[in-house]
Amino acid sequence: MGGGGVVVVLDFDRTIIDDDSDRWIVAELGLTELFKELRHSMPWISLMDRIMAQLHSNGVTVDHIADCLKRLPFPPPIVSAIKSAHALGCDLRIISDANTFSIRTILQHHALFHCFSQIHTNPAFLDNQGRLRVTPFHHSTHSPHSCPLCPPNMCKVSFLILSPFP
Repeated sequence: MGGGGVVVVLDFDRTIIDDDSDRWIVAELGLTELFKELRHSMPWISLMDRIMAQLHSNGVTVDHIADCLKRLPFPPPIVSAIKSAHALGCDLRIISDANTFSIRTILQHHALFHCFSQIHTNPAFLDNQGRLRVTPFHHSTHSPHSCPLCPPNMCKVSFLILSPFP
């Protein structure tokens, strides 16, 4: 039996992986105290961009961050499930409040990136100084919704409602 026409939409942190990719970076690269200090004073994505700035000023490169993410435990049953669903022809998509760098790095490390047709998440990019920047999917002051379930920078529900499904 094939999966043609079946769309599977997954979150990333605490769903595909059993952890939170942002918190993993913070803990593994030694910025837990700064994180705790700033956590309640700024929106999550701004906080993570600030963490990336501190890592950069500490001499941590994007390659170090990638290596850190590659050490994050990835459950073998999830790898099997993703590969099986993809092989059956299911359209796999991710809607996540993580970021493009973390998701791409982890999925590529486990040879799963090609299994997903769409990934909706917060953009991440390298600036001119080689610093990893993380920006919100939607600017938090222009929230596109009033959904109490979603973070202000990304309405996950709108992707489910507005995305074309077969």
